[in-house]
Amino acid sequence: MIMKLRNYIALSLFAGMTAACDYTDLSPLDSFTDQTYWTSTNDLKLYANGLYGVLSSPSATLDNVSDNFVTSNYSSYLFDEMTVPTEASAGNGWYWNDIRACNYFMKRYSKVAGNQNEINKYVAEVRFFRGLHYFNKIKMFGNVPYYDEDLQTDNKEQLYKGRDPRDLVLGKVIDDFLFAIKWLPEKSQSESGRLNKEAARTQLARIYLHFGTYKKYHKEAATGELSADALLKAAVLQTDTLMNAGTFDIVKGTDAGCDQLHFPNYPLSYSNQFTQEDLSTNKECILARFYVTGVLTHELGRQVQNGGMGLSKDFVESFLMKDGTPIYNSGSGYVGDNDLEEELTNRDPRLYQIVDNNHKPYYVRNGVRDLNEAANRVGASKSVTGYDCVKFHHANTTQQEARSSSFDWFVYRYAEVLLINAEAHAELGTCTQEVLDKTINKLRDRVDMPHLTTTPVTDAKPINYGYTLSNLIYEIRRERRIELIAEGFRLDDLKRWNAMKLMENPKTMFGIRITPKSISGFPEGTFDSKTGRPTIEYNGATYLYQYKAAKQLDDAGRKWKANDRRFLYPLPKQELVLNKALNPQNPGWE
Repeated sequence: MIMKLRNYIALSLFAGMTAACDYTDLSPLDSFTDQTYWTSTNDLKLYANGLYGVLSSPSATLDNVSDNFVTSNYSSYLFDEMTVPTEASAGNGWYWNDIRACNYFMKRYSKVAGNQNEINKYVAEVRFFRGLHYFNKIKMFGNVPYYDEDLQTDNKEQLYKGRDPRDLVLGKVIDDFLFAIKWLPEKSQSESGRLNKEAARTQLARIYLHFGTYKKYHKEAATGELSADALLKAAVLQTDTLMNAGTFDIVKGTDAGCDQLHFPNYPLSYSNQFTQEDLSTNKECILARFYVTGVLTHELGRQVQNGGMGLSKDFVESFLMKDGTPIYNSGSGYVGDNDLEEELTNRDPRLYQIVDNNHKPYYVRNGVRDLNEAANRVGASKSVTGYDCVKFHHANTTQQEARSSSFDWFVYRYAEVLLINAEAHAELGTCTQEVLDKTINKLRDRVDMPHLTTTPVTDAKPINYGYTLSNLIYEIRRERRIELIAEGFRLDDLKRWNAMKLMENPKTMFGIRITPKSISGFPEGTFDSKTGRPTIEYNGATYLYQYKAAKQLDDAGRKWKANDRRFLYPLPKQELVLNKALNPQNPGWE
């Protein structure tokens, strides 16, 4: 707690950002005047404070639109029923206030006199945020107008300019992050909770991997520094730098109110990492949001219990056996799925730490540890699949009350760095056993799983990516899917891999298999064909199926075409009318 109180300055930094998502709607021009504001480096710091809201914050729904989760109401995006928005808003992504705020700073910070290194530190923060906003823009829309100045109402030429090529913008994004890496302090020298050099490297590596693989699997021709291979090599360089520094490591999460000793054969070394009360000295933490009871709290402990979503059958089947064998391979020892206990038996330990079950305490009430009743695992406002995600669940009931969660949140964590490094190496054909031992196998060591080798066994029933890929890349992708579940990466991963074919698998929409054994712990009538939870027959088995009343398994909207319009989002109609130079609309959204 002493360390957390020392980080109060970081808490105050974030306090205003969690109050509302529209905090940046207040234009800098309305808040102060140029004549009175730009007088000290502290002015630069205070300005940068207001931009931190773009960073990841506590949420249980970051992966809700993907093959990992089923939601109470089906995604219009995944079923291709999304319509073109009429007006621009933060919700549909065509929102420029944040970028304008960054550019406003960039055109005025030089008025401040002071130590140039100190000034450049805050310039680096602002350029980090500008780069991050533009990265999100080009992921969503492809070509977008690039601005490096805050536009005024009389700047007609720039206000009504067309869209710049995506790669031109990508180059600008990379420049922003290279500047941030140069001038941000290392984590050990930075103010707790503020951006640091290592966080910028991690984010830039993420960008390199995203577009490196996107260009490769979408067969985009490019040469030079923005070719697929060049971007992947750059991802390796950034992550190698982080790994070789020796600053970070993969660690086992300590007890966080769940009392590991209660189930000695079911340690929580993975899931406990995500309910830590203090990440300030955690070696896996590159950057965190910090919280303290009575000072700054969040809602995740409550949200994670009432999300109206559940993990998919397909996701649960992706976990290997404890010996590293895919479940459907001959001799794997897979017990079956007559009930959840069978599915957990001899599987990757992360499975029981992610899916609610009778080996992970759900509540601690007055010192008594209770399990979650089976009836709570199925319901429209609970887990609609019977596979309740408890990765961020804290057993302390105080943490589950409204706005009372005080455990910290990873913004960037070292596990992602290792996964980027392994994947980029594999895509380049340079993934050796040494690489795997420094990356994937450190993640496996945390949960006592066997090491991955450069020649993994073939999965007897692989998920269908729509194309052939090596066993090594297949297994690295499996590892990424499991390790980063619910952290908001999955949809981007599927899109950059050109792998939306996976969404055609009905098991991405299924929950638990319905058998006499699996439903024995639920109240009578829970799965009644007329009044209970919806079920469906598939390949001789019955499964919980949330969308039965609205969607058939062969719904054409679930299938993605080779150049599906959903790889990019539509520009709002009104924007295309106001500025005709933005036309044409993204393909398929006309």
